[in-house]
Amino acid sequence: MDKIKDYYSRNPLTFVLLSALLARLISAFFSRGYGMIDDQFLVIEPVQSWLDGYNLDGWLPGRNTNNTKPAGFSMLYPGLHYYFFLLLEKIGIAVPAHKMVLVRILHAFGSLLVVRWGYKISENLGGKTAAEYTGWMLALLWFMPMMSVRNLVEMVCILPLMYTTWLLVKAEDQDWKLFLLAGIVGGLAFSVRFQTFTFVAGLGMVLFFQKRWQQVFLFGIGVVVSIFLVQGGIDYFVWGRPFIQFEAYTLYNLSNAYNYIIGPWYNYLILIPGLLVPPLGLFLFFGYFLAFRKHPILFYPALLFIIFHSLFPNKQERFILPVVPFVLMAGILCWTQFYENSKFWQSRIRLYKGLIRFSVIANCVLLVFLTPASTKISLMDAMTYLSEKNGDHPIVFENTNSNSPIILPRFYLRHWVGYTVLMRDSEFLQIPSLFSGNQLSVKDSLPVDLGDFKYVVFGQVDNLETRVANFEKSHGKIAFEAHIRSSYLDDFMHWLNPFGNKSQDCFVYKRI
Repeated sequence: MDKIKDYYSRNPLTFVLLSALLARLISAFFSRGYGMIDDQFLVIEPVQSWLDGYNLDGWLPGRNTNNTKPAGFSMLYPGLHYYFFLLLEKIGIAVPAHKMVLVRILHAFGSLLVVRWGYKISENLGGKTAAEYTGWMLALLWFMPMMSVRNLVEMVCILPLMYTTWLLVKAEDQDWKLFLLAGIVGGLAFSVRFQTFTFVAGLGMVLFFQKRWQQVFLFGIGVVVSIFLVQGGIDYFVWGRPFIQFEAYTLYNLSNAYNYIIGPWYNYLILIPGLLVPPLGLFLFFGYFLAFRKHPILFYPALLFIIFHSLFPNKQERFILPVVPFVLMAGILCWTQFYENSKFWQSRIRLYKGLIRFSVIANCVLLVFLTPASTKISLMDAMTYLSEKNGDHPIVFENTNSNSPIILPRFYLRHWVGYTVLMRDSEFLQIPSLFSGNQLSVKDSLPVDLGDFKYVVFGQVDNLETRVANFEKSHGKIAFEAHIRSSYLDDFMHWLNPFGNKSQDCFVYKRI
């Protein structure tokens, strides 16, 4: 034990990084599936379809589609996956599950850089103790290991944002090349997730109000050159027009701002301290607002990002993830100083330690529960099960317990066949094998034409016998073949909110 303590005292960052790596590798190997629609269907699915000679949802112009409009998403991050998948297939790794393990491992190692740079920023601004607190929280905050290995651009963009900030903190006024490089990396963050422009603009604003004119110019040149070469260049190469994806993305979000989760303006002011685990999260969020003078490089970019998302109607939880590490860093730097100088807390040290101990224990419980947890695996496993059985036949997904359409992850099916989702009230969604950029959603009276299907998958166990009997009346006999179970995390979320989170066990039946 003494040797471990001695090693830690001499190499705290190494110890933190090894702990972070262990947690992330557990997630990489055991946390299967996908968390949201975006990390599977806006990255993995279109990329694999390109490799297989298809053009899922018309992301590429003039390739098996009449679509002439861009999808409205940056192609940088999916494009990197395309070349990685191409490399894997060249060396004989074609099994979807094997590809995804390697993708998650790459993300795990990438997120270690976030931990390292966050540690370095805090060490530079506040010393060793603040750096250690920051390092441990970035390494083992309850959602960080599992979310860091997901294909979410909200998590991936943290890496260039953190590096940009570290370059500016490290550079001071000493090396003009670091300011130029910081701008280039900031531009890359924009090309991963467009909304990060508010954060990058905040960095430039801090330099401007500090009257560091040369640094502002160099940083701004780096940002502009990077955005034009990367985002503009990719769009021009694919669509023949620079920034066409950004334009489409902006127009779509302006037109659909109220079509997703709508929350009050203060939604993220509640969410952020919750993510940081109260009561510690409340202390750190308070500390963040104390950073406006002492650490503007952390405070103002995050503030602009928070204001932008607070004013925009669509308020999905994951949107705020890019700035959580920066709120955390600023909070640690200023709260620890506030606590040490507070007569109130210095006279209540036992109470304070008890509150911090509660947050640490709660975080550890959540960390152990979530790090190896899988999500949406029943749909994934059902497609994997059918990948060797269904061939080129269309698939039917029976979901008449709900009116919610289901998107099947055909990446795991390894066939880009069409499928039909049957829903309650005789509503159904038909997906053709080759996307033309539009999904066909119609209402009709059953029976509908399901094509030459071979398998039907029933989602959810509720009313299963009745649903099977009703299906057989319209479409002929079917025989039970497999029960594909959902994950313990999905079951837990269903228990917490049965209406918002449906338990999605899948039951595979074969047409007789």
